[in-house]
Amino acid sequence: MKKLFFFPLLLLFSVTALAQRVSILGDSYSTFEDFVTPSTNELWYYAHNDTSKTDVNRVEDTWWWQVIHDNDYKLEVNNSYSGATIGYSGYDGNDYSRRSFLKRMYNIGSPDIILVFGGTNDSWAKEPVGEYKYADWQWGDFYSFRPAMAYMVNWIRLHHPNVSTYYIINSELRPEITESMKTICKHYNVPYIELKNISKKNGHPTVKGMKAIAEQVSEAINPSKTN
Repeated sequence: MKKLFFFPLLLLFSVTALAQRVSILGDSYSTFEDFVTPSTNELWYYAHNDTSKTDVNRVEDTWWWQVIHDNDYKLEVNNSYSGATIGYSGYDGNDYSRRSFLKRMYNIGSPDIILVFGGTNDSWAKEPVGEYKYADWQWGDFYSFRPAMAYMVNWIRLHHPNVSTYYIINSELRPEITESMKTICKHYNVPYIELKNISKKNGHPTVKGMKAIAEQVSEAINPSKTN
């Protein structure tokens, strides 16, 4: 009888103790060598970076690794791509549809938590802002930020129900990009995390900046752990 009683308790403990799985959909800020899916995605952060470029040279320094480690989560998929825009308009007017968030959001696995960190390249590349549009999207709409962002938020919301999704808004973006992200997230009633005081080098987070991002994200998604 003792063995029969103990086994269900052990099984129950094992099920309840399973770590929550986290997927990242991001750009260069979330890349690191050997830690992105697919492996062909372009990177910014490597294990042996040029120190004039960045002081981040360990995966443990990345914001997402710290969030996962500090909150006892498990990495599901990190689909991040350096230079990626949410919409299809890239630098110098080039078509960035292949690396865009809209094309990669289909490949984030089956997580319990989704962290979307984008909009930085849309801001830097001066992608057209466009008009707010929440339905009846057409292919051409995705070359403007607002329709593309709205389509992404809506698609993730519909295809990952009962999944906690957070949109991370970088500091120092064009004001119209920041406000657009906040407005669209509010429209769909999904939470966003607006970053503040992030140390950067060459426009990218330093070790200090990564830690600040991790702290702000952790505080937002798991306040009981940080308090």
